[in-house]
Amino acid sequence: MKFKYRLAYFLFGALLGCIFLVFFLKKKDADFCYLPNCRVLKDIRSKSFNVSDEAQEKLDQNWVTMEDVEKTTEFGDVDFSRSKTPYKGGKIYIIEGRNANNEPIEIEVVNFEKKVLLKDIKKL
Repeated sequence: MKFKYRLAYFLFGALLGCIFLVFFLKKKDADFCYLPNCRVLKDIRSKSFNVSDEAQEKLDQNWVTMEDVEKTTEFGDVDFSRSKTPYKGGKIYIIEGRNANNEPIEIEVVNFEKKVLLKDIKKL
């Protein structure tokens, strides 16, 4: 069999396989989360969320809301160069995101084994 026919069969099979995977993975609600940023944010979102007194004071000032914090934990960027610092049995993660007014914010969360503590919120 000539190379161009083998290539055509291969590409046709690969296309059918991709369509099959997309069809079944959408029903399963699976997502690709193998990169470090995605894995950390998914782990933080999966645990119960507690707010420290310092962070609650910032939330009461109304320049940032809990919805902004939730969006930051979903779409934010983890700063790994300043993160992973041990803190009372957990690890501190610095996550950069934006609030509703499109202003840059930075949240500091402590990731424990069974919960997450929102330690601080900063406006950049």
